[in-house]
Parts: sequence; C-alpha cells; structure tokens
Amino acid sequence: MLYDLNISWSPSTKIADLEKILRFSSSLGYDVVAINHTIGAPIPSQIVNSIPQLTPPPKSHPQPQSSNTPSPSSSLPATLRRVTVLVADPATNHRLPALAAAYDILAVRPTTEKGFQAACTSITEASLISLDLTAFFPFHFRPKPVMAAVNRGVRFEICYAQALTGDARARANFIANTISLVRASKGRGLVVSSEARAPLSVRAPADVINLMAVWGLATERGTEALGVNPRGVVVNEGIKRRGFRGVIDIVETPGKDANDTSGERTDEGNAGEGKDTTRKDKVSGADKNQVPVIGSKRKDKADGGDDTGKSPQQTMSKRQAKKMRIASMNAASQS
Repeated sequence: MLYDLNISWSPSTKIADLEKILRFSSSLGYDVVAINHTIGAPIPSQIVNSIPQLTPPPKSHPQPQSSNTPSPSSSLPATLRRVTVLVADPATNHRLPALAAAYDILAVRPTTEKGFQAACTSITEASLISLDLTAFFPFHFRPKPVMAAVNRGVRFEICYAQALTGDARARANFIANTISLVRASKGRGLVVSSEARAPLSVRAPADVINLMAVWGLATERGTEALGVNPRGVVVNEGIKRRGFRGVIDIVETPGKDANDTSGERTDEGNAGEGKDTTRKDKVSGADKNQVPVIGSKRKDKADGGDDTGKSPQQTMSKRQAKKMRIASMNAASQS
C-alpha cells in the first residue's frame, strides 16, 4: 500500500477541491491519505476537529462506527485526519495529549533549534516531525538527535510539493535541507508526503522515488518512505488510540463454521498422536539416562562379542594378574 500523509487543508478549503485532490491521488495509486491541518501555538483550550471525514479510515486504523461515518468509495482513497503543530517553545505545548486524542495523527513542525531538540528527544505525543525545508534553519541537522528520534519510532517527513512552489531561494533551501536530513538520518526513518494544495502538486510514486534519488536517498529507502514507514506511523497511532495504554490491543478473529468438521477430526487426530508422542517421549527420556556405548557392533563382534551388539567381558591386564599372583604367593607363605 502507498501512503500520502499530508494533503494540506484549511477551514477555507472547499470540499469539492479537496475531493479533486483525493480522486487524483487515488488515480496515481495512493491507497491511504491524511488530510492535514496546520495550527500554531498556543493550542486552544477547546479543541474541535473540523476536518471533514470524506471516506472511512483504513483497516489498519479502525475506529468505532457511527452514523456519521461515510461509506467506502471506489474513487477515493481511505482518509485520516491529521494535525500539525508549530513548535518554537516546547513549554507552550502542554495540551498535546488532548490534541492527539482529537485527531488520527499528530505531527510537530519545529521552527527553532530548541523546538527541534525537544521534538527529537522529549515530545512523546507526536509520531511525525514535519519540517518546512524551504526555510533557512540557523542550526544543522546533526546525526545524534536525528537518530535518537528514529530509534524512538518518530519519523521525519519530507514534503516534495514545497519544492514546486516559492522562489528560487526557497527551492535552494529545500534541496540543501533535504540532502542534509538524508545524510544525518542515513536514509532511515523518512516519510515522503506531498503537502499538496492542488491536484497538480501530487506526483506519482515512481516520480517521487526518482526525485528523492537525485537528492541522495536510495531507491530502497525511497520505496520504504512511501510504504513501510508511513504504514508504521498509521498502525502505531491507531494502537495508541484504540489499545490499552497504547500497548495491548484486541484483534478480532473469524468465527468457527458450524458445518466445518475438519477441525474436529484434526483435533481428534492430534489427540491420538499426542498419546503416541507421550509414549515416545518416555522412551526417549529413558534412553537419555543410559550411558552411550562406544564402538559398533562389528567391532564388538571382532573383539569376541556376539551379534546382539553387547560388548564382551573385559579381560584382566598383565599387571593385575601379576599382583594377584604375588598376593596368592604371600598368602601361601604365611600359612
């Protein structure tokens, strides 16, 4: 499955325009997309998720069914609702847990070095670090904080539509920041999204992989950035909201068919085999307690043994015979 976890949305976006982007994404082969709403600090006390739910979420991110849940559409991909928070000072983001509960995916976009360090090491509610790579950062992407975030399960997002808009200076910053991020992360833990505001800003998966290869990301890593890595984000976020303390989850299994008797026969056969297995285990356990015999049947027979494989009686050595003869002579002399 292919994922695009960033389709830009704002309260002024029309539903018809959003459907055009989703329909075009589906035609390019994307199976799951996330509609993203970017907000700044401070986070309001009353959190309302106003992103429209056009299609149901994917199976890997189930939600309780309600009367407002739309029916699946063949022309539109499965959609998730995501929020991205601008982080400059980590102390002002104390409402992140409540914000994460209202949306399917929570991402942070640090704008300062302090916010970047906090996003990599201490912010636990976010699963994505989305950077505005067209901006000039007064700090470098160092491998230590970047790999610390990757080891925690946090993914870095690269939005290629940022390179299609803006002036020449913004595109130069985007290319330089992308190369620096790929070098610091060694190509691991990356998620490539579009951040498209129009249908023409979305690119086909093969074009995206080739474009990222130009900027230093290997083809295998580029494929993971469109499939494996974003799927891990979606599944982990679903478990956080659905499972007990984000660890234990209940998975439904198909029920047993009443007309199917093959399972009972198999169980009976396994029960019968279990008895024989127990008997064999006892025999093998007894054999384990025996001391192994060194030598083969042929060698034992050559030494004087029989065909049963039993070794012959051990003969007396010359030294022992001499000692016994001396002992008998001493006993005779004393008598």
